[in-house]
Amino acid sequence: MIGEVSIYGLYLPPLLLLTLAALVVSRLFNLVLAKTGFYRLVWHPALFDFSLFVIVLGALTYFTRNWS
Repeated sequence: MIGEVSIYGLYLPPLLLLTLAALVVSRLFNLVLAKTGFYRLVWHPALFDFSLFVIVLGALTYFTRNWS
């Protein structure tokens, strides 16, 4: 991973940008799963949503680790 990302002179850590991207992607997954009725099978929806967010964040971090 790179040290920092400059956006209009504001330096941000890459993990912050990956976290925002993971939040958007996991929210889209949540909407799709809610529309299909998947949450009827889930015991604890909040825990499932958090776990999905962590998995998406880990996947994004894994796939972008060599960008520099």
